[in-house]
Amino acid sequence: MFKKKTTGIQQTKLATLIAHDVRITGDLQFSDGLRMDGHVTGNVSGEPGGQTLLVLSDRGSIEGNVHGYDVVVNGRIVGDVIADHFVELQSNAHVTGNIYYQQLRMDCGAAVDGKLTKRDAAQAAQGATPHLVSVADSAFDERKAG
Repeated sequence: MFKKKTTGIQQTKLATLIAHDVRITGDLQFSDGLRMDGHVTGNVSGEPGGQTLLVLSDRGSIEGNVHGYDVVVNGRIVGDVIADHFVELQSNAHVTGNIYYQQLRMDCGAAVDGKLTKRDAAQAAQGATPHLVSVADSAFDERKAG
């Protein structure tokens, strides 16, 4: 009679691992699933149109914007997070930036220094991304203001 809405993570395959001792400078694009224990200075994005999964462990960090279908954060992100579907902020998550999501789960202990903005399904399906300010520009504006 009633159709159950699908909630939570769609993709369960983690095809790629970036180990804790790996540091990447530059933008990173992935397909399927990526578990990140390492550190990236640059934007991290899932393949456009794909049901990608990014898992950032408590040992990992990203200095840049993140865009994916499902995003699980337990580490540190300095930049905006855009999820076409689901964002899970686990207890060690710390995000300095705005989060755009369709569905959100936030555990006790997670911290966000920015705005949480719910996207409707139409925005996410069209791949419409909010206007983002680069991390470098944002930091520059803060130094100028102070």
